Amino acid sequence: MSEFPILFDEEAGGFGEPPKRPAPPLRPAQRAAAAVIALGALGFVLYIAGLQLGGGWSAIGATFGLITLGTVLWFWLDLRDTEPGIKHDGVFFSGVQSRGLLGWSLGIFITGFYIVLYFYDDLQKMGMPALLDRPIQLLDPLAMLTQGGGSSRWFLYGVLYTSAILVFGVRMFMKYRGNRYQQLRTASVMFFQFVFAWMLPNLLIFFSKPYMEFNGIWPLKQDYLWPEKVLGEYLGGAGVIGVLLFVWAIGMFVATPLLTYLFGKRWYCSWVCGCGGLAETLGDPWRQQSDKSTGAWKIERWMIHTVLLIVVFVTASLWIDHRMNGNLYGTWSGSLRKWYGFYIGAIFSGVIGVGFYPVLGSRIWCRFGCPQAAILGIWQRIFSRFRITTNGGQCISCGNCSTYCEMGIDVRAYAQKSENIVRASCVGCGVCAAVCPRGVLKLENGLPGDRFDGAESALGTFRDAFNDPRIYDYRSWQSSDQSSENTVK
Repeated sequence: MSEFPILFDEEAGGFGEPPKRPAPPLRPAQRAAAAVIALGALGFVLYIAGLQLGGGWSAIGATFGLITLGTVLWFWLDLRDTEPGIKHDGVFFSGVQSRGLLGWSLGIFITGFYIVLYFYDDLQKMGMPALLDRPIQLLDPLAMLTQGGGSSRWFLYGVLYTSAILVFGVRMFMKYRGNRYQQLRTASVMFFQFVFAWMLPNLLIFFSKPYMEFNGIWPLKQDYLWPEKVLGEYLGGAGVIGVLLFVWAIGMFVATPLLTYLFGKRWYCSWVCGCGGLAETLGDPWRQQSDKSTGAWKIERWMIHTVLLIVVFVTASLWIDHRMNGNLYGTWSGSLRKWYGFYIGAIFSGVIGVGFYPVLGSRIWCRFGCPQAAILGIWQRIFSRFRITTNGGQCISCGNCSTYCEMGIDVRAYAQKSENIVRASCVGCGVCAAVCPRGVLKLENGLPGDRFDGAESALGTFRDAFNDPRIYDYRSWQSSDQSSENTVK
């Protein structure tokens, strides 16, 4: 019998990084793309330092324009010659993608940017230099075109946010080409962010109408149904446009249960939402950083539903206070709004939710704090047609599905038992199915009662949700000390 040579003995090597062929040298086109990015970055630094770069649109083109063009070219050139399929080689040996020095540094930078953005005025009063004044001024021509006025730090943020989704959306197109579901989903979040969350809201400002991001829904956009928004802006002098905005806000809220019944929470969290759009594009390199432990699952359930209860309480109490002519809270009503906006809207969803991408994964806010994800998840678990079906006979326990689940679901535990995955947290992104080498997983719709044992009883499912999450009969690959007497629930 002939023997095959052992090319790499990972046990003898201590399960370290396997040998790999050296990266091929950069092609001339890639060098050109890198040069364009470098020129744009240099132009931005020079503009910050006081150089005008021609001013107006010329300055925008020499900074943001070159950086955007170069980055898009880089993603296209880097991935165009690769084969369609799984592209995660070396992820856990990358300093940027696996909590290395570069990853931590990037996380600190993003967190610092959000702190400066949200608390810019207060930090300036404490002596911080006017770091954002020049970048804000740079976008004045674009703000004048789209809003009819000068730029602001929130306009700067909107441009950066939307650009990140569009540019990294190109990366998603190239990375998952050949996967129709991922291509359509990426196109959807790019469209809704650019049109519904950026272009249309800016047009409202241009015509001096109340601001609204049309892809937002209460309770994620908590103030959309607060009394000062409804009575003071929508119905308080904005005319027909204000009434239409109010009808849109109510209509989206009412349509949410029906759409979630038909498609699961994925229709919003992975196809429409701006927070999900950023997580699925800019955050894609760090989706493997999510914690899959049962402990994290328990924390997740308590935190996200607590935030939902808080926003329901705040909204209801503000309406009661309004009906009582301010006698419930008095001057404290403004403090209540500011408290929610500061701790939930700014610190949780922004500073932590995006700043910690490189450390904790791309769906921190969606998983632990988003009230919209919470209410959609409850409906998805109790009464929805959506499920991820599994063919356990084909599963080879590679763990790709669990590793790249950004919501921290141990997908492999379900696949090994051929059980449908119907978790409240699942956003239906479909990446678990995309990275499965055996086609074990499939996103499907069907009768709600056929999804799992007991699904035919909505009340029983709701009551069972108050029990502790358990993983039984399965020794989780993240938690090898789990008892083997358990079963997935």
